[in-house]
Amino acid sequence: MATSPTIDGITEALEAWAPPGSAQDYDNVGLQVGDANRSVDTGLLALDATPQVLDEAKQLDADLIVTHHPLLFRPLDGVTADGYVSNLALRLAEAGVGLYSIHTNLDAAPGGVSFALADRLGLTDVGFLDGYEDTLYKLAVFVPEEAFEKVRQTLANAGAGRIGDYEACAFAVEGTGFFKPGEDTTPHIGEAGGDVEAAQERKLEVEVARWQLGDVLAALQDAHPYEEVAYDLYPVHQKNSRAGLGTLGMLDTPMPLSAFLDRVATQLDADSLRYAGTDDATIERVAVCGGAGSDFIGTARGAGADAYVTADVKYHEFFNVLDTNGDPDMALIDPGHYETEALTEALLRDWLADRFPTVTWHRTDTRTSPMQTYVPS
Repeated sequence: MATSPTIDGITEALEAWAPPGSAQDYDNVGLQVGDANRSVDTGLLALDATPQVLDEAKQLDADLIVTHHPLLFRPLDGVTADGYVSNLALRLAEAGVGLYSIHTNLDAAPGGVSFALADRLGLTDVGFLDGYEDTLYKLAVFVPEEAFEKVRQTLANAGAGRIGDYEACAFAVEGTGFFKPGEDTTPHIGEAGGDVEAAQERKLEVEVARWQLGDVLAALQDAHPYEEVAYDLYPVHQKNSRAGLGTLGMLDTPMPLSAFLDRVATQLDADSLRYAGTDDATIERVAVCGGAGSDFIGTARGAGADAYVTADVKYHEFFNVLDTNGDPDMALIDPGHYETEALTEALLRDWLADRFPTVTWHRTDTRTSPMQTYVPS
């Protein structure tokens, strides 16, 4: 009989897909409540942690709830029965149900929330709308010839050199390194306190994401034969091709905005839509961002999108798609925060079921959004 995975084993797999270090700095992702060593036989997926979701987990005898939105955004003064967040955290702990949240790191991951939203709306040729900036580093390390292949492979295995859909990307150039061993050293060649040595080396250069630096540098120290490893590390000012926010894709068949609005409402189970646009405008290139994505209105326009679907758009932000005549040159559509992200429940359920088939995974039956829409008859 197969052994049940632990919470830690499940979260390790999730974090390989969506590293916590790629989350926004305001966010709080990871295990929020529970014992990481606990075995999981049944899991429940929900957009939010709510009392109703906890009740559902207890009925299912679930060991773990995985949510997109964290329950614990900010530190608590105490875990007591007072207050919505504190009370629910206490009830989770008392019930022995773990809570893990994968939020803006899943937003930033390939195949993450916005990719699922694009798929739901029928987009093809989908890629990131905006790649992460200031998250890449170039690591240059000097390696003796005989150890080069071991170091190169070790760094690749640790996650260095990943560019787009390519892995183990690296560049090398040959040269000569010089050093004089000190009295208390154990040099790879030469003798302690000896003369200046010359070594045939290769300079190995690899690209590393910020959230992988720790693992890559630790692997470098383990694999490199030198007592003191000589390396340079400097920021790369270009966008990360493996992490970003929002997506951009194409409809198989162009359609008028009125038809596209109907598709959005139907596919996202939205009772209503807020939008700016001309109903007979032709929609073909579409940008999307699950959740609050109004910061990327300009990015979507710059990418040539005919429509941008996101949520939490403020009144004045709708003016940002108007041309000098006051006419929309891109449709801006807001179906609602919950509506653009509820599909995360199915995304996570399917992803986890594929990798942990011994666990019974359930998508919640609870609509976790506290917001309702009133449409007068």
